[in-house]
Amino acid sequence: MKVMEIIIHARNAQLAEDFKGITTEKLKSLERFSVTIEGLKVEIQHEANPRFGKSSHEVTLTTHGSGPFLRAEGKGFNDLAAFDEAVKALQLQIRKLHEKTKDVKHQSIKTLDPIE
Repeated sequence: MKVMEIIIHARNAQLAEDFKGITTEKLKSLERFSVTIEGLKVEIQHEANPRFGKSSHEVTLTTHGSGPFLRAEGKGFNDLAAFDEAVKALQLQIRKLHEKTKDVKHQSIKTLDPIE
């Protein structure tokens, strides 16, 4: 199985030291689904306007390479809250694709012969 490439890009943002480790760990857990994702880009953007308050941090996750093109966004009061929201949205999309590819075998129930 191919290793997922994760690119973290911050715009107008200073990231915490442990942010890269946390994001890598959570995104590696998405490999449990049978959907192939070659690479994933994590884009972090901070809004300087104080009126945005609780949604001042925005995280965008975008897949690239072979496999489906998926995109998820999350907003929150800090980077991790926004990242968690984006991961939930991406995980929902991946789960839907995973469910579509499952092989479902419908077995018919044999009817019993009536007692004579």
